[in-house]
Parts: sequence; structure tokens; C-alpha cells
Amino acid sequence: MKIGQLARNSGFSVETLRYYEREGLIPPALRDDVNNYRHYQQAHLEAALFIRRCRALDMSHEEIRTLLDARARPEADCRAIDQLIESHLQHVQRRIDELQALEQQLIALRNSCLTASSVRDCAILQHLEQPAETHYPLAETHLGGSHHR
Repeated sequence: MKIGQLARNSGFSVETLRYYEREGLIPPALRDDVNNYRHYQQAHLEAALFIRRCRALDMSHEEIRTLLDARARPEADCRAIDQLIESHLQHVQRRIDELQALEQQLIALRNSCLTASSVRDCAILQHLEQPAETHYPLAETHLGGSHHR
């Protein structure tokens, strides 16, 4: 199949599939000798769908790569996979805690300005204009495999 068909079947854009191929998450496609088109097999679609399920769980590319490597060795011990999932779960739990703290900050902001007044007197804007050290620090994000192991 060509990349457009793989994109339709996997739900990824053509650009995303090319990126995943460059990053080694999807194996390189065979190239047509005549027009240099990429030709993908069922294994490419299966890998793309596996990646889609992992991304739906908010897994980083590093985590997905680890799982893909493990998937390629079906006889290997799965303890590393268990540890990866445990680490990811801990990250998600920390993120939930951070989001709950963020929710409380936003509720407090909203509650600070319950009466209609001019922008000049807006308690929300006044709070946001305070020096940064009075605000909660920004939480770590889940970009580029930012789990701390």
C-alpha cells in the first residue's frame, strides 16, 4: 500500500507516518525503483496501530520504542515492560495530582472575582500580575520521555 492508504488505515497523517519512519518507530518502507514511492506492508499498518494505541495512553516515543523493541523479541522476559508501565502509571498519577492542584488554583482565581467590575479592578488580572515566585511552579510535562526513573 502507498503512504496515503496507510495514513487512512492508521488514522495518522502522511507527515506523521514519515516522521515515525525517520525516528525508527516504523520500519523503512520499500521504495519503488521506477518512481521512488514508498510501499508499505501489513506489518507497517500493525506497527502504526500499535503506536496509535500507545499514544492514546500518553506514552512517549522513547517508551513506544522500548515496547516495539520488546514486541520484536516475543521470547524475552517481560519484566522490563511491566516496569515501563509501572513508571508510566506513576507519571500519570503525578500528573493527575498536578492537574488537581491546577484546578484548585483556577477555582481560587475564579472565586476572587465574583462581582462585575471594570478590568482595572479585576482581581484575577491583579493576581496574575504578581511576581512569578508567588505562583505555583509549572509542572513537568510528558514530552520526550520526561519520566524520572
